[in-house]
Amino acid sequence: MKKVLVATEKPFAPVAVNGIREVLDKAGYELVLLEKYTSADEWKQAAADVDAMIIRSDKATAEIFEAAKKLKIIVRAGAGYDNIDLEAATGKGVVAMNTPGQNSNAVAELAFGMMLYHVRKGFNGSSGSELRGKKLGIHAYGNVGRYIAEIAKGFRMDLYAFDPFVDNAVIEKDGVKPLETEKELYKNCDFVSLNIPSNENTKNSIGYELLSLMPKNGTLVNTARKEVIDEEGLLRVMAERDDFSYLSDLAPNCHEEIKNDYPGRVVFTAKKMGAQTAEANINAGIAAATQIVQFLEHGDTTFKVN
Repeated sequence: MKKVLVATEKPFAPVAVNGIREVLDKAGYELVLLEKYTSADEWKQAAADVDAMIIRSDKATAEIFEAAKKLKIIVRAGAGYDNIDLEAATGKGVVAMNTPGQNSNAVAELAFGMMLYHVRKGFNGSSGSELRGKKLGIHAYGNVGRYIAEIAKGFRMDLYAFDPFVDNAVIEKDGVKPLETEKELYKNCDFVSLNIPSNENTKNSIGYELLSLMPKNGTLVNTARKEVIDEEGLLRVMAERDDFSYLSDLAPNCHEEIKNDYPGRVVFTAKKMGAQTAEANINAGIAAATQIVQFLEHGDTTFKVN
């Protein structure tokens, strides 16, 4: 019987675990749960004889792959997969996957939650502003970007997008105006929703040069990763412009400084909250289990990332 380990320091909701179990039971697989573990040694011991693993934000290091002698596939239940050492996985012949799209609506809704909270001044009783008629730039038009565009239409925002990996015809079909450069996007939009992945090309790529281009009262909304922000450049823009604001699903390393020096111009969630909904939790977990079965039974590598 094949064994699948769900290793989650922050566990799935019980209903999600039940959904995962149902998928695996149907395939004749054994589910092994490792929840709220406190050391890598616990994880390594649990991984020693499993065929597959499902993780969330857990750090799958080279040590984990070394310990998991029988491992054939690891799936990150979520879109981002920078917590997996892809080189180590590949070196051990392990297929790494993510579950793109399963958390996308939750992330998009959070972006609008932060925007509304910000423009209405934290609902502190004073007069705020509205999103209707504002220009929203979508930086990366993937699954999250599409959901953001869909929601923004309900607010009657003017929509723009930049994504060199998506055909302009696809963007235009959704009623969004494609732009040819990052600079054009930041220069023209009141809000920019940042959805790019974190990799060697994007880390520290969003900084002073782009942010300083934003129009008066410009606001950057980051539901991607904090690593894509050049914090030195961000702080410089915040210092030079008392109209610029930064909203993020993950507080930057300089969060104490920025919160103390620029009150009312920043919104940070308590932890990364994009996928923290019951629906996203269930969808991502079940998708991960399904992908494991499809790979082990049929060799399906549709969502392989290494």
